[in-house]
Amino acid sequence: MTAGIIDGKTFAARIRTEVAAHVARLGAATGTAPGLAVVLVGEDPASQVYVRSKHAATVEAGMASFEHRLPAATTQAELLALIGRLNADPAVHGILVQLPLPAHLNADAVINAIDPAKDVDGFHISNVGLLATGQKAMVPCTPLGCLMLLRDRLGSLAGAEAVVIGRSNIVGKPMAQLLLRDSATVTVAHSRTRDLAAVCRRADILVAAVGRPEMITGEMVKAGATVIDVGINRVERDGKARLVGDVDFASVAAVAGAITPVPGGVGPMTIACLLANTLTAFCRSRGLPEPEGLTA
Repeated sequence: MTAGIIDGKTFAARIRTEVAAHVARLGAATGTAPGLAVVLVGEDPASQVYVRSKHAATVEAGMASFEHRLPAATTQAELLALIGRLNADPAVHGILVQLPLPAHLNADAVINAIDPAKDVDGFHISNVGLLATGQKAMVPCTPLGCLMLLRDRLGSLAGAEAVVIGRSNIVGKPMAQLLLRDSATVTVAHSRTRDLAAVCRRADILVAAVGRPEMITGEMVKAGATVIDVGINRVERDGKARLVGDVDFASVAAVAGAITPVPGGVGPMTIACLLANTLTAFCRSRGLPEPEGLTA
């Protein structure tokens, strides 16, 4: 068996096109566009790359982009004051604070200062609680992207046995909640799980989000399973840097039914879902119907 490739890059391009079309229609009807504010504190190189990518994607979708680049020495009070201004700004419908923050800043306090209705990362404790209790919430972008890929590939997830490897607040826990909402039977595995390989082999759907390069191998995967690889790990091979996932692609692709590659799988979906969340936040703020197929 050779697994089918789940092409996240192509799917994300389709999502971005749909978002842009919605934005254009809303602009014609309301005279306004969704606005996304991104806050970057410090000079972290990877964060700067991400922020540039988000700005470009936001503008391409026809949205308003508001960038706030602050020095690494910014105080907690200064950052919270900026968030307060963005919360009150009617032109801003989504707020994203790029993580990680400098060590002297309290990330939890910063995230929870964001208006939950504008929390397009889905990290605010109110959105976490709403998701966990099956209510309408802003959903974290990466798990939302994984869910979209799974629905597109499999249709209904009802009754499927799903294993999520990783229990982070950003991916693992919300991914499990989304799968439960779609009526999958969900196991969350982690570093303390006994006989991880046996647990993984039960899965019709296997989501790897643990941050360890190529730890999931072919002998850990059920024949025909759908494997979603969230990991992005930089490794050195033959003197060259390479990006690999949490899944050993070659051995797993030999037994799985479908698999996301790294790069080109889950990664492109994250920014696409950020745009979708910003559009959703705009619609909710105006009491407009939410775009079909772009929410959980």
